[in-house]
Amino acid sequence: MPRTVLPDARVSPRFAGIATFGRYPRLDDVAPENRPVDWALFGVPFDGGVTFRPGARFGPRAIREASQYLKRFHVPFGVDICERFSLADAGDAPVFPYDLTATLDQVADFATSLADDATRLLAVGGDHSIAYANIRAAYLRRGEPAGGLALVHVDSHLDTTDQVWGCKWGHASPFRRAIEEGLVNPKRMISIGIKGPLNAAADLDFAAQHGVTLVMAEEIAGCGPSGPGLARIKAFAAGLRSDDANQGGECYISFDIDAVDPAFAPGTGTPAPGGLTSAEAFAVLRSLRGIRLAGADVVEVLPDRDPSGITTMLASQVLFEIVSLDAAGR
Repeated sequence: MPRTVLPDARVSPRFAGIATFGRYPRLDDVAPENRPVDWALFGVPFDGGVTFRPGARFGPRAIREASQYLKRFHVPFGVDICERFSLADAGDAPVFPYDLTATLDQVADFATSLADDATRLLAVGGDHSIAYANIRAAYLRRGEPAGGLALVHVDSHLDTTDQVWGCKWGHASPFRRAIEEGLVNPKRMISIGIKGPLNAAADLDFAAQHGVTLVMAEEIAGCGPSGPGLARIKAFAAGLRSDDANQGGECYISFDIDAVDPAFAPGTGTPAPGGLTSAEAFAVLRSLRGIRLAGADVVEVLPDRDPSGITTMLASQVLFEIVSLDAAGR
C-alpha cells in the first residue's frame, strides 16, 4: 500500500494550508487505491461529562493547530512512521452538546463505521467520557475479542466511579462502564500515574476487586528509567506480548493529559499537582514497546487554560508517540 506523503516543509511552510492533524491528508481526500489507511484520527469536541472545568470541546481543533510542527521520524525507536503507516485525519465526530449518552452512542456509531475495518482509530477529546465510545468502536472493529480488550490507562484519576450526582455516565466512569459491558478485560488493564487525594478510600475498591493493576504517580515521578513504576509497566507489557502470542489480543491506550503535572500541562480541567513530567510521560509510553494496538485516545485538553500552548503541543506529541509505538512494534 502506498505510504502517506507529507508536504515538504522546506517547500510548503508548516503555517500554511488547512490544519489537519500533523498535516496528514483528510480521509475524504485519500484515493480508493490508497485505502485502507492504517491510522485515522478524529476529534470529539464534547465536554458535557465534566465534573469541574469545561472547555475540552475546543481541544481537537487546538491540538490540530499545535500538531503542524510534528515531524515523521521517531529518534528513540528509529522509525519513520510514514514509511510504516498511512495516516489520515477523519474530521470530527458528530456530537449532541446537551446530551451525553446520545453523544456517546453517536460517536461510537461514527467510529465503528469510519474508514475500513482494518484502520485503527485515534480519538482526540473532549473530556474522558468520550473514551468509552472509541473503546466500544475498537472492540467491535477488532472482532469483539473474547474477554475484552487490554487497556493502558494513563491518568491522575481512576475513572471507575459508579455515579456522580446520581448519573452513571461522565468523565469519572468510562472504564467502569467499559468493564461492565465486557469491552475491557480488567485483569489486562493497567492505570498509570494515579495520585490523590481521593474522595474516599473506597474509590480504590473497584480496581482491587477486578484485578486492575495500579501504578501510582510516585512510583514514576523523579525515579528515572530504573524506577519501580517503569519496571512494573514493562512487566505488564511483557505479559501482554506473551498473552497476544497465544490469544491474538490487542491493547487500547487512553491518555488523559492531566497525568502530566500542571507545570508541564496546565491546560486541563482537573489538574493534579505531583504528576509526571513530559519526559516521564514519553518514557511511560516507550516502555510499552512491542504491544499490539487496537486504538487509542488523548483527552482532557483545555486550550483556554493554557495561553502558552504547551499543553496542546504536548498532546500532539503524545499522539505521535502512540503511533510511533505501534510502528515500532510491527
